Amino acid sequence: LWHRAWAIVLAMVVFGAGAFAYARFLITPLYKSSAMMYVNNSSISVGSTQVDLSDLSAAQSLVETYLVILKTRGTLEQVIQQENLPYDYETLSNMIEAGAVNETEVFSIEVTSADPEEAERIANCVAEVLPDRIAEIVEGSSVKIVDYAIVPSEKSSPSISRYTLLGILLGAVASCGVIVLLY
Repeated sequence: LWHRAWAIVLAMVVFGAGAFAYARFLITPLYKSSAMMYVNNSSISVGSTQVDLSDLSAAQSLVETYLVILKTRGTLEQVIQQENLPYDYETLSNMIEAGAVNETEVFSIEVTSADPEEAERIANCVAEVLPDRIAEIVEGSSVKIVDYAIVPSEKSSPSISRYTLLGILLGAVASCGVIVLLY
């Protein structure tokens, strides 16, 4: 391998450059925008200064229920209609990720799109549609918007440096493998 180090370095440069070019010019960049919402359990009274641990636990378990409601066909088709989106239910569902933030009563709605403005519009539309949908389905609890989505300033993928590094690594492994086989 030491005698063929020049071939290994050459393969690393070629594979790294190829991976860089692929990530930079051929992959469509994606942008993520997220909104945050708070689950309010109505059994917690507004004037009360004491919050029971069971009340917080109930609100946390409601987060999972609300995330299921968020991904339903009815909710997403309402978003598609309201924003006049060119997507079907499955496509929009794949663009949306949601989950509890650090196991709290707050959950985030994250939308990934090739258009940063579209990602922001969809996230905000879901955040506005969801409280009404939840009120129709689940009685006695509510959801409030904590933070609206903003237009992302940077792309979330692809990571050009990660692709380049993987290309360099693949070039090193492939060239070492070929040299060993030839030997």
